Amino acid sequence: MTDAPATVERLAIALADEREALVGGDAEALMRATQAKLAALRELEAGIDPAVADRVAELAELNRANGALLARRRREVNWALRCLGRSESAPAYDHAGGVERACSSRALAVA
Repeated sequence: MTDAPATVERLAIALADEREALVGGDAEALMRATQAKLAALRELEAGIDPAVADRVAELAELNRANGALLARRRREVNWALRCLGRSESAPAYDHAGGVERACSSRALAVA
């Protein structure tokens, strides 16, 4: 059996590190924090100790907030890519019902 309070504390630290990495734009720190978060969550999956259930609920809310921040960052990146003439290619259906990739680009400079 794992030490639930210690695991919950590791999860709290990982979520705080994840948020800091998201705000700071540090991809490597984000990967480390996400790995630590997932490891703590795997330990907690065996069952939540009622003594730490409230704290886990608080951390779930922090995780949702980090997810919202990550989604906002992704929208910002997509916007920046569109401004540069690049975009994620989204599948579109052609007149025959097949999948067609819409791809547009724009020259950033003329040589």
